[in-house]
Amino acid sequence: MPHHILRKTRGLATAALLLGVVVFVSGSTPAHCDSAQASKLLQDAKTSAAQLARDTAQMERYAMSKVSWQTHAGQINLVKEHVNNTGKVLTDLHNARDGAEPSQQDAIDKITPIVQQLASNTESIINNLNSTKKTWGPEFQGYLKSNSELANDLSKLIGDYLDYESAKSRTQGLGQKLGFSS
Repeated sequence: MPHHILRKTRGLATAALLLGVVVFVSGSTPAHCDSAQASKLLQDAKTSAAQLARDTAQMERYAMSKVSWQTHAGQINLVKEHVNNTGKVLTDLHNARDGAEPSQQDAIDKITPIVQQLASNTESIINNLNSTKKTWGPEFQGYLKSNSELANDLSKLIGDYLDYESAKSRTQGLGQKLGFSS
């Protein structure tokens, strides 16, 4: 067993654990932001969530094909990176919350627990790999399935909020064009 893989996955556990702290510590110092900036951050979160959904689905496929735990360790590194990237964007969203539209604030509130659960599951996957080196147990499989479902839910949720923003903007623009709103 290569020791660099084991060291790498132990370091990942720490990084995944820190994600939850980053979201709330940074969230205590709001930045001045408007709804356009919040929309950009939501778009960034959508991109990161889509990458995360692909990576978690790949881990599930690995589990079905019985690849080595080392292959899982490499893939969980990608998942961890995307969870942390999503967490960084979420931190920025929390910092921008005061200047965001109510629907954007709602999106932030609904995204937060999903990202926290993804971080927790990712940490559990890493801990499981570190301790057992087994990828076929029901607990490990459960974390993989949960992460895949959460990542898909996150991607869809963010996409739905962005679709809503787009539709709202189009409706307001048409209303102004027709003289219905100021």
